[in-house]
Amino acid sequence: MASLKALKIRIGSVKSTQKITKAMKMVAAAKLRRAQEAAIAGRPYAERLEGVVASLARNVGVGASPLLAGTGKDQVHLLVVATSERGLAGAFNTNIVRAARRKAEELEAAGKTVIFYLAGKKGRVLRRFYPQAIKADHDLSTVKTVAFGDAKAIADDLITRYTAGEFDVAHLFYAKFQSALVQLPVGQQIIPVAIPDRGEPRLANAGESTVEYEPSEEAILADLLPRNVAIQIFRAMLENAASEQGSRMTAMDNATRNAGDMIKRLSIQYNRARQAAITTELVEIISGAEAL
Repeated sequence: MASLKALKIRIGSVKSTQKITKAMKMVAAAKLRRAQEAAIAGRPYAERLEGVVASLARNVGVGASPLLAGTGKDQVHLLVVATSERGLAGAFNTNIVRAARRKAEELEAAGKTVIFYLAGKKGRVLRRFYPQAIKADHDLSTVKTVAFGDAKAIADDLITRYTAGEFDVAHLFYAKFQSALVQLPVGQQIIPVAIPDRGEPRLANAGESTVEYEPSEEAILADLLPRNVAIQIFRAMLENAASEQGSRMTAMDNATRNAGDMIKRLSIQYNRARQAAITTELVEIISGAEAL
């Protein structure tokens, strides 16, 4: 059995940890509301832009831009893995990395070549499994609040690499925020832009054939396609920011509760050990008195 001093030190240590986790939970809860509002506000624009691009592409044809037509091959797939810079967020980063690995295994089973583009420190765990396949590691350590400029920098880099022929298809992985308890890992193709079949339903008022475009549909599409890639990445970053805070708040709440349970168990153990020590001392005193 542990000594009374060791138990007392352990209880104090757990109490200190509980204070930290409780503070982290409160900070995450305060940041969550703002991040959640930003993520929800960014969804309509990103979805509408996808609809407009899809409508224009149907009218113009995929040959109007390499971002629509592709490279003519489907061999090299780039997986853009967007994670956070910090840990202590539950399974948030793990779920994103796991979804990317499942996609990589699926592609490799089909005979495709898979490479990775990391956006976020916690995605570097992929180096353990694919040490030779990490082609870029975009540094986001200086980003405190997600801005469109950060997403555009990643999009410009991806488009430059795509134009240079480094890959044929790019997939983006992130966590879509649903609630503080649920963050759904999502993977979507961003390059070339996936165009729904004509038989699939369109978004309402997403751009119909009765709309007249100036200067031309081709010129508008050429301008919108790179912007669409940046917007989809920006949306993923906003979703990740909200998901990270929600997951961290839940994780720290669970850690605080677990610390409380551990303190109770250690306190019971401490009291029992203390009582046993007192009882032993009393027995020794009584035995000594009787011996005299």
